[in-house]
Amino acid sequence: MDNQNKDNQLQIELSPEVAEGTYANLAIITHSSAEFVVDFIRMLPGLPKANVKSRVVLAPEHAKRLLFALQDNIVKYEKAFGTINLPGVPAANNDDRTATPFGIAEGKA
Repeated sequence: MDNQNKDNQLQIELSPEVAEGTYANLAIITHSSAEFVVDFIRMLPGLPKANVKSRVVLAPEHAKRLLFALQDNIVKYEKAFGTINLPGVPAANNDDRTATPFGIAEGKA
């Protein structure tokens, strides 16, 4: 049984380039009936243009799993470090609103 568990374990490799990460402070999510597309963008104050730094395409089921994983990790984070407050959003409304950086208007689908 122990050998089966070892054989069934997923080996994940992380290259040095990917391990460095890519900073993003905005994510735009679009979807079709078959997939969710998450574009990660780096916006800089005072610049009118922002570039997509990374795009992740997910099946709807995986997008929902990501949602649950993020919710779980935010709960754990806030238990350890305190509530994450969104600038310009009253604390009571932090859970039901999209936050945009640098005071730009929210996009409407």
